Amino acid sequence: MAEVSTDSHEIAQLDSAYARLREAWSKEGALPYKRRMAVLKALGKAVKANQTAICEALNADFGSRSTHETRLAEVWPLLMSIDHTRTHLQDWMEPKVPELTWHFQPASARVVYQAKGVVGIIGPWNYPFQLPMMGIVAAIGAGCRVLVRPSEVTPATGALIARLVGEVFQPGEVSVVNGGPAQAAAFSSLPLDHILFTGSTRVGKLVMKAAAENLTPVTLELGGKSPAVIHPDFSLDTAAGRIAYGKLLNAGQTCIAPDYVLVHTSKVDAFCEAFRAAVRSCYPRLGDNPDYTAIINDHHYKRLSRQIDEARDRGAKIIEINPASEVLDPARRKIAPTLVVGAPADAECMTEEIFGPILPVVGVDSVEEAIAYINARPRPLALYYFDRSGRRVDHLLQHTLSGGVTVNDTMLHFTSEEMPFGGVGPSGMGAYHGLDGFRTFTHARAVFEQSRINALSLFNPPYGKLMDAALKLFNF
Repeated sequence: MAEVSTDSHEIAQLDSAYARLREAWSKEGALPYKRRMAVLKALGKAVKANQTAICEALNADFGSRSTHETRLAEVWPLLMSIDHTRTHLQDWMEPKVPELTWHFQPASARVVYQAKGVVGIIGPWNYPFQLPMMGIVAAIGAGCRVLVRPSEVTPATGALIARLVGEVFQPGEVSVVNGGPAQAAAFSSLPLDHILFTGSTRVGKLVMKAAAENLTPVTLELGGKSPAVIHPDFSLDTAAGRIAYGKLLNAGQTCIAPDYVLVHTSKVDAFCEAFRAAVRSCYPRLGDNPDYTAIINDHHYKRLSRQIDEARDRGAKIIEINPASEVLDPARRKIAPTLVVGAPADAECMTEEIFGPILPVVGVDSVEEAIAYINARPRPLALYYFDRSGRRVDHLLQHTLSGGVTVNDTMLHFTSEEMPFGGVGPSGMGAYHGLDGFRTFTHARAVFEQSRINALSLFNPPYGKLMDAALKLFNF
């Protein structure tokens, strides 16, 4: 008997999981409010009880992943999302009553939020626990049945997600499939009722193309080159410290990490020195420092090394910040924080999302020039502006467009469940977090209920003087 290929086996698992969810939806429909609340509470307890296992899985996948960063960036946001959803879910689910104009009186209307059905979540490798799990929270809050595919790049985390989901949810509520690239391609082709994808712009295009065959709506959380702009009047030490934190969290492997800095030409050298000091303060050593995360795999380590080498070969000034002057073993995949000054505009580090501890620094002569620089490029997922002047902040916000903004710090707009998180154009479409996550996975269904007295019957044929009088009454 011929051996069944791994790809065929994984796709069969995918199809089986989807069929089970679709059958549960057909028989039982949306999850009721009490069930949503119960499983979200159970999920929060499971996450708290498994924090050590979560940290160990992430460390195994990255080779070296800061335990504190895992708890801060993977566990804490998820627990906040669960608590926020449970606190507000009943209000979100209540039908909203729109105000009807007098023409329609005494009819009534309401908007009912109904679960879309069986939805899919495709997780990334950079925050492989938090991001797919927060998608689950949003989808379950909406009452959907959920099919989840963690990244194949982080198998230990994928296995942990499958275990935790299996402990909390019924198979007809949430199913997790772990597999390779063939399964990933098949996932997007399923006739799902919505797909939430987090990952690169290149793969996002493939997901959207595959989903289009079934007219499956998509929410794409992509990335791009998120700029940080520093006004000349702002403290360079403060800006450099906050940019260093945002850039080096997870060794820069964050979709909203500052990707490059725009600073006044006269202050480029001062910024570089301030950034160097900030790195030394946070990471006095790198190689054996458990706080400094490794690059996820050899492919990305080589890609980042290539970006540095190309910029150097093309005349850029490379500033490697290695406080303890260590020899970093390539096998451990740690790259020292690196500033790139004066790279050509078409260098890879200036055109592609970096996703690593490399920070290009670009000198500009004014904030207006910085605005023009940003607007000449694809719209980013995040934008950071350092300036104490509210008037100038408003000006920059009015003349740029990005998925989100943090002023005088980095990444904090992501952390609030009260605000939507999402991209615009090449950096994504749609949003989630909090109410926006609930709305993403529900259909806002308009319900109009006519009354016994129906003034609109005046518009029924046969048309004549009565119709003319009605039109005059309604100012048509």
